[in-house]
Amino acid sequence: MSRFKGLAVIAAAAGTVSLSAGQALSQSNDLIEIDGSSTVFPITEAISEEFMAQSDARVTVGVSGTGGGFERFCAGETDISNASRPIKETEVEACEAAGVDYVVIPVATDAITVVVSQDNEFLSELTVDQLQTLWEPAAEGTITRWNQLDPSFPNEEISLYGPGPDSGTFDYFTEEIVGEEDSSRGDYTASEDDNVLVLGAG
Repeated sequence: MSRFKGLAVIAAAAGTVSLSAGQALSQSNDLIEIDGSSTVFPITEAISEEFMAQSDARVTVGVSGTGGGFERFCAGETDISNASRPIKETEVEACEAAGVDYVVIPVATDAITVVVSQDNEFLSELTVDQLQTLWEPAAEGTITRWNQLDPSFPNEEISLYGPGPDSGTFDYFTEEIVGEEDSSRGDYTASEDDNVLVLGAG
């Protein structure tokens, strides 16, 4: 990889919120199904392993993103939904319509990190305005080289990695940086797996 192909990554660190249903377990009384945010996944996985070591219960932990997790949770498919953002009104309505009651349990505070490749030797910081220019919908197919973002940057291709649209991190980033939730360029490598994003950034 060229040292100039710094890959901008939106990656969440630590976890935030878990929702727990106050109803019977999904499939049987010894299976607990969890899905949702990749941000909360490491915490949930560690707790689940310890819980299984101390009980006869089986726990499965999926990573479909905050939005995907809420969709499954409100459909009654899971018992716990990991989230890296508050539940949206449309999701509250979906849970209410399905008769799914829940309790919100904060488990940690998270942060968003924007990084570039460790091989990138020219970039030490980006402003919020530059991030907006880089990630807004108008940048798709237009802002593809570093010197388009700043004339002092080299004329090298930008490769972007970030969370998918079901991610709570995506929701927060687009709202705070781009200025509108769910508003983003689409020509980037998206994944709900934070490891994919980190490896892509190099």
